[in-house]
Amino acid sequence: MDDPYATLGVARSASAEEIRAAYRKLAKQHHPDLNPGKKEAEERFKAISAAHALLSDPEQRARFDRGEIDATGAERAPPQRPFYRDYAGQAAQGRYAAPDEDDLDDILSMFRRQAARGADVHYTLTVSFEDAALGAQRRLDLPDGRTLDVRIPPGLRDGQVMRLKGQGMPGRGKAEAGDALIEIHVAPHRFFRREGNDVEMDLPVTLKEAILGARIMVPTLGKPVMMSIPPNTKDGARLRLKGRGIAGGDLYVVVRPVLPAGPEPELAAFLETWEPRDTQDPRKGMLP
Repeated sequence: MDDPYATLGVARSASAEEIRAAYRKLAKQHHPDLNPGKKEAEERFKAISAAHALLSDPEQRARFDRGEIDATGAERAPPQRPFYRDYAGQAAQGRYAAPDEDDLDDILSMFRRQAARGADVHYTLTVSFEDAALGAQRRLDLPDGRTLDVRIPPGLRDGQVMRLKGQGMPGRGKAEAGDALIEIHVAPHRFFRREGNDVEMDLPVTLKEAILGARIMVPTLGKPVMMSIPPNTKDGARLRLKGRGIAGGDLYVVVRPVLPAGPEPELAAFLETWEPRDTQDPRKGMLP
């Protein structure tokens, strides 16, 4: 594997945030889903993910910088120290004897065979607003042809990272495999908006429903429910449906009266002779 710093295009002094930003930019550019059938993009994405996995782990990054492990996370063999041979005769006469040639080769071979934990691998998974709010089971297709079944817990937020233990790169020797780190992207909903654990939505109502009041069906994250619109409800009024949000939060319905789409002669005739009791000027203070 190439130098992980070069793979991500960052300096060795780069901060954790700079490394993360570089990874996200490159991962989006080379993600296999955006480059179907392009083997080069798939290999590049794997290299980017492996480089980020190593550099995003402070301990692994420090060990790589010190030369203790290579870019794959495998242990490096310690350099051969000439003083074992140079002072073998002197050491043999003292308290310790230096190892002979075969012993030294065995020691070096042991270090080369030393087990190393597999690298963590980063993926992204886009889920619907409802899946993130209510929880779901989703399948993630990996670049190498494998699949992962991911359990989305209720209330998951956009940008949260889930860890699937042992689903990363295989370990060296008998060491355990790395983990799969899955960053969740929550797709926007066409009318629901999240505010903490509360959910907000705009609800169009007719002019008649806003003025006279009505009972209407309202969509929620679960089944639709019946809600009362009080008489004379103004545009922008917020009505609460308790417990219909996320993880015990509430659903706030913002009332939006809609004018008729076409001519309403009876309504026009009524308004021509209607004298409202409220005579305030709604544009007061707007004009000089």
